[in-house]
Amino acid sequence: MNAQSLTATFDPACRRCSRLATFLDGVRGTHAAYHAAPVAPFGMADARLLVVGLAPGMHGANRTGRPFTGDHAGILLYATLHKFGFSSRTESVSRDDGLSLSDCRITNAVKCLPPANKPLPAEVRTCNGFLARELATLGAGGVVVALGSIAHGAVLAATGQKASAARFAHAAEHALPGGRTLLDSYHCSRYNTQTRRLTPPMFEAVFARARELLGPSG
Repeated sequence: MNAQSLTATFDPACRRCSRLATFLDGVRGTHAAYHAAPVAPFGMADARLLVVGLAPGMHGANRTGRPFTGDHAGILLYATLHKFGFSSRTESVSRDDGLSLSDCRITNAVKCLPPANKPLPAEVRTCNGFLARELATLGAGGVVVALGSIAHGAVLAATGQKASAARFAHAAEHALPGGRTLLDSYHCSRYNTQTRRLTPPMFEAVFARARELLGPSG
């Protein structure tokens, strides 16, 4: 089942955040071939692993319409998902490249491209209802991987917890309501990977733990 069938978790015509809606209007004017609209979650509706990023990248998801697809941020993510049996391919280049996810769904805390890749706190809060409904589909034993501190905070808010309930730290593990687990990772951005703040072994360790919690693939 495709995640796009989860209609309550996504609004393709959303204009709730006026700053983001206006910015996307401008992007469509200068990049007519770009998706330049809210980006839907990608993957299985009944997935037990939910990967939560920050927001679509200008020349990645905002261009292609698929999370972490078409730019640097997705290189390490999809290669790692493939290594641990969550993705059919090591690289995601477009929505029609044939890649599929297994027991996994990828989403963002904010579904629209923000200026300078930095959503405002109010925009994260406005979009949080979609994330909350998406997290509600994740049953006991499910795992959430939060890519970065903003995604971490959005997951806590979406599950009704205060920010002080769990501190973000790379490879930290936290219990979520309903018997679910939150795993933290630094974001797989170009800056983090090129500065070696996040290395492939560090990132893989997070998904190795996710696989351990979920059990063998297949």
